Amino acid sequence: MSAALDVDRFIDQSRLGPFHAVLLTLCFLVMFADGYDLAALSYIAPALMEQWGLSKPQLGQALSAALFGLAGGALLGGPLADRLGRKPAVIASTLLFGVGSLLTAAADSLNALTVYRLFTGVGLGAALPNTITLLSEYSPARRRALLVSAMLCGFPLGAGTGGLCAGWLIPSYGWRAPLWLGGVFPLLLALALYRWLPESVRYLAARRRSVNEIKARLRRLAATPELEQAVAFRLGDDGDAPRAGLRAVLSRPLTVGTLLLWLSCFMSMLIYYLVVNWMPLLLKEAGLSLSRFAWISALFPLGGGVGSILLGWWMGRAEPHRLLAANFAVAGLLAWAIGAAVAQGEQGGQLGLLVFCMGFASGGGQSALASLSAAFYPTRCRASGVGGMYGVGRGGAIFGVLAGAELMRQQVRPDWIFSMLLLPAALIAVALLFKRRSYAPGPARET
Repeated sequence: MSAALDVDRFIDQSRLGPFHAVLLTLCFLVMFADGYDLAALSYIAPALMEQWGLSKPQLGQALSAALFGLAGGALLGGPLADRLGRKPAVIASTLLFGVGSLLTAAADSLNALTVYRLFTGVGLGAALPNTITLLSEYSPARRRALLVSAMLCGFPLGAGTGGLCAGWLIPSYGWRAPLWLGGVFPLLLALALYRWLPESVRYLAARRRSVNEIKARLRRLAATPELEQAVAFRLGDDGDAPRAGLRAVLSRPLTVGTLLLWLSCFMSMLIYYLVVNWMPLLLKEAGLSLSRFAWISALFPLGGGVGSILLGWWMGRAEPHRLLAANFAVAGLLAWAIGAAVAQGEQGGQLGLLVFCMGFASGGGQSALASLSAAFYPTRCRASGVGGMYGVGRGGAIFGVLAGAELMRQQVRPDWIFSMLLLPAALIAVALLFKRRSYAPGPARET
């Protein structure tokens, strides 16, 4: 009788093929829709403020509501996926933020807008950690960072597309049109997910599901004699792993790594969301025209998409903690350089290049943190670990949005606001280097 087949080893030895292409495409589309819906409100902000007569702090209320929902969705969605499965969690979250976007488009008051954005945020927050977890659990270890980063580039690309669509739709159809589009697409996508998205085979093995069910999924990766002879399956990372939930990811030996990932994600999202949500208004106040600040702002998330791919590829060839520490240090320096360029009245290609490069480092680094987190946790608590990191990280996003609103209310110069981002970027670099030192020669449970 054959011994139990190690599912982790089987996946790590498999080659990328059509199955991975379909899975990557579906998860990419979820992230694309997620990024579009999250950024949509910031792009329609100038038109909404003008039509409704809103002040910047009032708009900050609606912008931050989605971020509170994101934090709750990430904290709840991860443990839920560890208990009920990755596929149901991804589908439910996609339906939730699709419906939320449609409700937001129908809002007729600031209070309604705020409530609907909070509702939307719960779905957006739950989608992110669960798609990361699902894709990582089908990815060979040597390609995991590249695949997860490629998937996550859908988020900034969706956000950038939101800016382009807003610039095209709002003049002709009003500020509600981008939100209608952002609601219909996720509902259609949910149907495709129900039909073609697979459940995680590592999750099935952890839950001791039937041998035939696990074999059927593994055959889609590689049909081997070893697989056909297997009479049982096991996970190489779960011999004494905690079961699930946030308590598990805070238990030893994961405690220090978890706290450092939380700090890194908090600061990273502070940078990213302050820039994504307030850059259009910051550049407008710096004197740029509507058309110019719109396209320059869109370069930030688009740079993040490119950075996601290239940094994911690079992480498979370099020590990831050192690479990301250097990357975030560069992001901080680029933020300072943008501040200097704005102070000098730069409005052309130089400013656009700096914004694109900062998006590359900031957005690409955020995607790489997801890969680092997914690799750090064992299967039984991976969704909880990734979700916990993003849940805490959303606190940084909320702080970034509210801090941006307060700094603008205090009429702090735009160039000073950009330059301040050097500090959180430096803290990320220090945290990642300390995590590497704490878990040398590698994370306690990297699989």
